[in-house]
Amino acid sequence: MAETKREIERKYDVKAGTELPDLSRVTGVTDVVDRGTADLDAVYWDTSDERLAAASITLRRRTGGHDAGWHLKLPVSLAEGVRDEVQAPLSDAVPRALLGLVRARVREAELVPLLRLETSRHVRHLVDEKGAMLAEVSLDAVRAERCAPGGERIGWSELEVELADDGDPKFLDKVEKKLRKAGVRRSMWPSKLGRALRTTAPPDPETHWTDEEGTGHAVVHLRDDTPVTAGDHVLAHLRAQRDALLSLDPAVRRDLPDSVHQMRVATRRMRSAFKSYRNVLDRTVTDPVGEELKWLAAELGVDRDQEVLTERLTGRIGALPRTLLLGPVRGRLRIWTVARRAGSRRRTVAVLDSKRYLALLDTLDALLAAPPLRPAAPRPPEQVLTKAALKDYARLAARVEHALDLPPGHERDLALHDARKAAKRARYAGEAATPALGKPAKRFAKRMKSVQKVLGDHQDSVVAREALRALAIQAHLAGESAFTWGLLYGQEEAAGRDRERELPEVWAAASRAKVRSALGG
Repeated sequence: MAETKREIERKYDVKAGTELPDLSRVTGVTDVVDRGTADLDAVYWDTSDERLAAASITLRRRTGGHDAGWHLKLPVSLAEGVRDEVQAPLSDAVPRALLGLVRARVREAELVPLLRLETSRHVRHLVDEKGAMLAEVSLDAVRAERCAPGGERIGWSELEVELADDGDPKFLDKVEKKLRKAGVRRSMWPSKLGRALRTTAPPDPETHWTDEEGTGHAVVHLRDDTPVTAGDHVLAHLRAQRDALLSLDPAVRRDLPDSVHQMRVATRRMRSAFKSYRNVLDRTVTDPVGEELKWLAAELGVDRDQEVLTERLTGRIGALPRTLLLGPVRGRLRIWTVARRAGSRRRTVAVLDSKRYLALLDTLDALLAAPPLRPAAPRPPEQVLTKAALKDYARLAARVEHALDLPPGHERDLALHDARKAAKRARYAGEAATPALGKPAKRFAKRMKSVQKVLGDHQDSVVAREALRALAIQAHLAGESAFTWGLLYGQEEAAGRDRERELPEVWAAASRAKVRSALGG
């Protein structure tokens, strides 16, 4: 069984034979405990084209030390040195649990031994007055060699400071302050694997290396990919959403909080961009991709939507006085919820393991590698992105005005739901345009979000009413009192009316001419 821990660490460059600076005077440290030296032997696995390394993911099989086994490290925040480490027991082949977590990256490619790292590690623990560990400090002498025949062999030394479990990340700042005074500087390499792969790889035409400061450390200069044209900005937005899908895949598999919701948002943003920027990208190509993204969002949302609805109804029930709970209300809700669940996490993982999902990822990669650009793509973003946002606004305005002209009832509910979808699209258009248009687009997106929220709350009340009616019918047929369900239905009906009364004022603020004129409309 795989286990997970959050790893927060910082790496520093040192010369061979460097002694650990005195860290006993770091605030909070009572003692520095020598834990001896361990010899570690790790083989890192990846595809032959290094897909995991490109995503800053490491997969290794390590022997020696107290945590021998398979380790998969998934980046959380590279800038802060934060990663989630998923561990599995030693075995000859990559454990199935870890294979699933990298499937979206490797897909059908084979994982092979790529690089071997042998490390002589001298460990000290920084402990407080109670003897509890604050951080582990390691001086590592590293030898790296590619697994391919004739692979280059290199070596270096580094110092690593890893925060204790549940420790305060600010403690690392205190340690770093002492290290800097001793002349020790932060490494440019976030991982040993990244350093070994880069320094043993053939020259990359996309980068060049210099030693500008005479420090003996390489400085990387990447090709400038700053967006310039409208097409550049749209593609940068789409790549960000594709990358979000890939990063969230293992989080969804691990059932991390809010991961399903965020993954669905990424699919919606891509679909919305395909529609908003149809003068930039050919819709005959993007429409089929959008349909597949719609399928994925629907599959991911089956249990999530039910979970949100159940939480809403549970909250309503909890707020009622006990004297108004007539019949087995909570039990009826539990039975209804279980009956509507679609298989929970197992179903979701099956979707992410499906050939259809992996084919969608391949299609997104192909589309972004060779985008079907239209004539508007080379134009300035100020022209194209502004026009798209204003067009989405006009679409929203027509739907809001149509909905407000209808009398309360089913038809208005449907119209308000259509307006909600239009508000979301306009909001996403503003967010996508923000890197190019700046504050005016950000303010526009914020206004559209306020409209989306009111309409979303209204739609939630509509969905809740449908559920409550079904529950009331089930209770009645079972010979139970339907009083409480009717009472809750009335509360949701009132909540819907409140949102309808709120909408005109929110829309008036969002539709002010200055909001659009700031965009250039």
